[in-house]
Amino acid sequence: MRAVRERDTEPVALHDRALENIAFIRDTMERTTRFTAVSGTGGIVIGVVALAASALAWQQSDPGAWLAVWLAAATASFITSGVFIALKARRADVPLLRGPGRKFLLSLLPSILVGAALTGPLFLAGEVRLLPAVWLLLYGAAVMAAGAFSVPAIPVMGLCFLVVGAAALFAPVGTGDLFMATGFGAVHVVFGIIVRARYGG
Repeated sequence: MRAVRERDTEPVALHDRALENIAFIRDTMERTTRFTAVSGTGGIVIGVVALAASALAWQQSDPGAWLAVWLAAATASFITSGVFIALKARRADVPLLRGPGRKFLLSLLPSILVGAALTGPLFLAGEVRLLPAVWLLLYGAAVMAAGAFSVPAIPVMGLCFLVVGAAALFAPVGTGDLFMATGFGAVHVVFGIIVRARYGG
């Protein structure tokens, strides 16, 4: 009778162990194919910086001063983002320059570098009104490309930037800061909250 009971309970134990192994393998595969160190907290901080920059830039009557505000905000945001991503990657033991982290960065950088390269010529040509749309569109393209190697919320965020950027492209003159606040400010804050709630950090 005792041997029969042991045989009856053995398949259940094997089934539970198999499910645990499958869950472990699936989690391991996701870690090796996705860059999970995108920081929700960093996104929120970047959004707050952009909202503050929007308010300050809107008060500038000189195009050079306006551009200086946004360049300072961009520099602060990239440094902040890098620090928060590095901290989250260290906590999660996720490599930044290998595997998905390397793919994430290589997909993110080209469009951002194009945006940086276009900034000077557009400013010198007197096309400052186009800069918000160009920045938003190229950043959206960068985030969508990098999002292919990250958590599902990231490419959706990139799409939101593309929509805001496209709207800014055809918006009346003088509304650029509003779209910058919407994209770099509100979108970053909203998706920062989503990423923090679903994926931590």
